[in-house]
Amino acid sequence: MNKFNSIFGQILQIFPHHDFVRAVRETRAEKGVKGFSCWGQFVAMLFCQLGQAQSLREICGGLATCLGKLKHLGVDAAPKRSTLAYANEHRPWQLYQKVFYQLLAKCRVLAHGKKPFRFKNKLYSLDATLIELCVTLFDWAKYRQTKGAIKLHLLLDHDGYLPVFCSMTEGNVHEVNIAHTLKFPKGSILAIDRGYVDYEQFARWTESGIFFVTREKDNAAYRVIEKRDVPDSRNIMKDQLIELTGYESIKKCPHTLRRIEVWDVENERVIVLWTNHLTFGATTIASIYKDRWQIEIFFKTIKQNLKIKTFVGTSRNALLTQIWTALIAILVLKYLRFRSTLGWSLSNLVAMLRYNLFTYRDLWTWLDHPFETPPIVPDAEQLVLRYR
Repeated sequence: MNKFNSIFGQILQIFPHHDFVRAVRETRAEKGVKGFSCWGQFVAMLFCQLGQAQSLREICGGLATCLGKLKHLGVDAAPKRSTLAYANEHRPWQLYQKVFYQLLAKCRVLAHGKKPFRFKNKLYSLDATLIELCVTLFDWAKYRQTKGAIKLHLLLDHDGYLPVFCSMTEGNVHEVNIAHTLKFPKGSILAIDRGYVDYEQFARWTESGIFFVTREKDNAAYRVIEKRDVPDSRNIMKDQLIELTGYESIKKCPHTLRRIEVWDVENERVIVLWTNHLTFGATTIASIYKDRWQIEIFFKTIKQNLKIKTFVGTSRNALLTQIWTALIAILVLKYLRFRSTLGWSLSNLVAMLRYNLFTYRDLWTWLDHPFETPPIVPDAEQLVLRYR
């Protein structure tokens, strides 16, 4: 079936039609819709991400130039700019949230066993990134008096480094508020930065059997109750058990915590970590926090390679639609990389896909041998010259 199908058409086959239709029905996204379907909108917005289209004009124009190849994508014709703009503004963004989690389930199957550590505990990183907006265009995204922004909150599963939870809020919503709403399996380890330091939350996690690793706040008040031996020839300087001493903090978190000082060789500085995990080796705790850098890499990847900093619509619904399709696109890239034996970097993969979206190649062969897979040329129809 893929003999004369473009690479983009084969990527869209990752999304089963019945799953997409179910998501449309659950969100009632096509209520009152005539003509332009939600699938057509999805194809256009995914093309925006993978094809690096900069505007509605480029999305619609880029699809329009593909002529007969659009039939392989499940659409009859490229949309008009006004049609796509209206769909992005009025059709619920929750549709693409559901599509995201449908694809995530597939990616987690492929990522099974891809663990960065030997321990069996689930390891997550939680962080947020700010996406700045022009306050005159996005007047609903209040952040500061002269700035607009939204904040993307993300939970990264280190098994395959997949985003398993995403939420968008106004830029002035604190990260801790999102952390309070999340639930984790017992035994999970959460790597977080200092923005999530909340002693009440630490106590709840400790009582629920959930572990955390974070940086020490500058004004933290504590006393050392035990000093532990540090391993030789490692970058661990101190390993201590502590308890909080502040009047309010000891009431919020009466549990014993662990304080570890680590020498950062690359930046020539001391990093002080806090955790409630009292049995792992100090070097393992330090490695867990170092692996938290993967969520920073994830944010950098989506900002540099996908359309998440500039937007083709200014309404809240259009913006969330574009962000969710960007997150779907990053899962598509992860899925393709899991299926490939080449060892792509995400930046190289998205660049090469952009050049080959509408070429006729077998996608799975091309992923393994991108420079050795020639395009498939369909048999040309006979040309009949008519003379008047």
